[in-house]
Amino acid sequence: MHGAFVTGTGTGVGKSIVAAALCAALRARGDTLLASKPLLSGLDDAPNAPWPHDHELLALAAGGTPDEIAPASFGPAVSPHLAARLVGQHLAVDAIVAGIQARAAATASAQASGSEPTVVVEGAGGLLVPVNDDGATMADLATALELPLIVAAHPGLGTINHVLLTLEAARSRGLRVAGVVLTPWPAQPSLIESDNRAFLTQAAGTPVVGLPAVAAPDRELLAAAGQHAGLPALLES
Repeated sequence: MHGAFVTGTGTGVGKSIVAAALCAALRARGDTLLASKPLLSGLDDAPNAPWPHDHELLALAAGGTPDEIAPASFGPAVSPHLAARLVGQHLAVDAIVAGIQARAAATASAQASGSEPTVVVEGAGGLLVPVNDDGATMADLATALELPLIVAAHPGLGTINHVLLTLEAARSRGLRVAGVVLTPWPAQPSLIESDNRAFLTQAAGTPVVGLPAVAAPDRELLAAAGQHAGLPALLES
């Protein structure tokens, strides 16, 4: 498959907006697109208005329905392995991958050209978040999907350590990193934000871009931000 697996340096670092901005930018340039949030928890909690839940945001940006995008969703705001355990469900990486591959094949067959879609998969939390109690992680899911990583991170204090640890964990598992996205990237970055980006540009060994703040969950705004940051180009690097 061609596309990207969007992960983060942790929870709450803007991963969902990065994934949505990438999808919206790809859709705006005419790509056939398939978005997936295969594991989703936290539906019991109200989203941070005006932003919807992650699968709804991806549906807005990429097309499709929220249920198609997030086939395994859970109420409690806990790690996927615990959310599944609480309802007596076991999450298997092979089954998740097979579901995404089946959707990709169906999307391709629906196209007159038969061309494969660009696949954007948004993980849950960070790279080593457990998928199940057998020890599988988001890194294992990304590896099985054979998709390069896009790493979302905040631009401020602490991000150098968080980014470099994530890249080390990814590369030690043979994962290719397509780029790092610092978000929200301010119009007037502070000294530490500018230095963090400059340092990571030298140290990361992969493109480091800044995704500006997006004012509202609007596909055109998301696409404009994604295009401004050059997110589609990360898939070609």
